Amino acid sequence: MTQKSAAVRTYLTGLVRDLTVGDAVPSERDLTRELGVSRTTVRQAIDALVIEGVLERAQGRGTFVAPPRADFEMRLTTFGEEVRRRGMTPASQVLEARTTPCPAAVAELLALPVGGPAHRVLRVRTADGEPWAVEDAWIPAGPAPDLLDDGVPESLDQALRDRGHVPTGGEETITAADATGAERRLLAMTTTHAVMRIERRTYADRTPLIHSRFTYRGDRYSVFVPLGEARSPVPRWA
Repeated sequence: MTQKSAAVRTYLTGLVRDLTVGDAVPSERDLTRELGVSRTTVRQAIDALVIEGVLERAQGRGTFVAPPRADFEMRLTTFGEEVRRRGMTPASQVLEARTTPCPAAVAELLALPVGGPAHRVLRVRTADGEPWAVEDAWIPAGPAPDLLDDGVPESLDQALRDRGHVPTGGEETITAADATGAERRLLAMTTTHAVMRIERRTYADRTPLIHSRFTYRGDRYSVFVPLGEARSPVPRWA
């Protein structure tokens, strides 16, 4: 970023502090005229703030103040816990919930025989009514055969705890990707196609309890990772 673009970025950042989510910022043409810089310089500054999640573009409408991103800490916690910790209300739209034979790829991750019974829960997770993530979770039916009898529990982790299966550890793989068309529709994505995919296995001791894949909107999600002194590699769960 050039020095002029950095100055425009600083100006816009200060402007955003006096605005609220959804407010429009001046157009590129207006900023060019007001600040006496080129349109390319203005665009570079806006691009940087869009990438940072401060602003968002709406095609044909302009540029607006974006909702704040949530920085989810890397620990064994649930979507609902993290959302509530930020003073928001979690909810879900269930797309699929059934007990079904486990496919080979998932059976291996859950230490089940192929075709063994498992619960599948597919749902959109929301914060204050806004879609943030698509969750695709698989749970072995053996430890909790009645898990879905009264509908989908808000927290699968807590439902397993209530049945005596306490999550004690887990592992996650995080990747960046472009959303599929279906994901963009489910997550109401209009200004970006970027998503964060998180694949998690949760264990009770060394017994797999849940395998889940979350697809988070890239403009609503960031990861907070506290770092310590490097000592020895952390072993993956068996």
